[in-house]
Amino acid sequence: MALGQGGRVAVGAAYFVVIARALGADGYGAFVGTVALVALVAPFASIGAGNLLVKHVSRSRDNFQRYWGGALSTTVLSGLVLAVAVILGARIFLPPTIPLSLVVCVAAGDLLFARLIDISGQAFQAHERLSRTAQFPVMMSVLRLAAAGLMVVFGHPTPARWAGWYVASSAIGALLTVTIAWRELGKPAWVLGYPASELREGTYFATGLSAQSVYNDIDKSMLARLSTLEATGIYGAAYRVIEVGFVPVRALLAAAYPRFFRQGAGGARASLAVSRQLLPIAGSYAAAAGIAMYLAAPLLPDILGADYRASVGAVRILAILPLLKTIHYFAADALSGAGYQGRRTVIQVVIAAFNIGVNIPLILWASWRGAAWSSLASDGLLAVLLWWTLLAMCRREDRARGAADPPHMAMAVAGGTP
Repeated sequence: MALGQGGRVAVGAAYFVVIARALGADGYGAFVGTVALVALVAPFASIGAGNLLVKHVSRSRDNFQRYWGGALSTTVLSGLVLAVAVILGARIFLPPTIPLSLVVCVAAGDLLFARLIDISGQAFQAHERLSRTAQFPVMMSVLRLAAAGLMVVFGHPTPARWAGWYVASSAIGALLTVTIAWRELGKPAWVLGYPASELREGTYFATGLSAQSVYNDIDKSMLARLSTLEATGIYGAAYRVIEVGFVPVRALLAAAYPRFFRQGAGGARASLAVSRQLLPIAGSYAAAAGIAMYLAAPLLPDILGADYRASVGAVRILAILPLLKTIHYFAADALSGAGYQGRRTVIQVVIAAFNIGVNIPLILWASWRGAAWSSLASDGLLAVLLWWTLLAMCRREDRARGAADPPHMAMAVAGGTP
């Protein structure tokens, strides 16, 4: 996973530089604002189907065909419905200067095709065949880099022109990844969605991921609406640098994800043990990465162009974000693995609401700087709440086990055999 994510970083960085330079801060801001809006509802395009697939198949391979077929059908149907909803609502949430064709193409690319790529990767992740899981994002980055290069070669780059290349590369990626998963893992069962009993947990996963998208991405859409597209581009470029630095931790989390579910079958304490084993390594890396990004930030205008001078300050404000994300992700996955996805989701929804409420005054007051401080506050509060909840669940389970012990202890004290 680390090698795969590293390849994705290298290719993705090249793709990012090409697009940022070709579109300029305004054009890149329009693209980032649209992507951020679509990201808010993207998790509902599969209603948690990929997470259910990993959970059930990691515990029993006999479940694969059923959950593979259910994941594909759910993703196609809900992705199409949500794409239409986003296109209809775009004029409310995005400035009128953003062309509708950009919204249509990003919605199709991210709500349908990108979700099919994710599902295919999760099918291999459930089998712990992580080489394929790692290869698919690299493949997607290569296709988008090729699309960006072709756009530049054919001249006159605009957000609307890039949107066409974007959706075409996403569609090719979806076709390739689904075909590979089908051939190597087996054909899916021909089923439509999941039973109602499964949809509840799937909705928890989807709601949690959507809330995660809110506190990660809504600041970019709000910047586009409340500030300027230039500010959105500046902040979006800085946030992209932070995401690149976080990639190795994300790779470790992806590799450990099935283990959280296997260990979590024994309760929160068993799931917590996985986090305690991996968090020191991941946290040390995240702290070092933050320091490196803070020191290297002045190089950003040389790479992206003079339009992005202000991104230096944004990167330096956000440099602690990889460490905060590392801390809260390990608590979050431990809760999911132990069967407490509902509690994780509630906390994430609360943080999403907090992020929106704080963003409005801060963005109006300080533009992208306000969005950066809001992001730090949200991720910091999320880490505190998730770890507090995880430890509380451990203590509750410990008390529940202890409540079953007194009768045995009493028999032992009386000389009986427990």
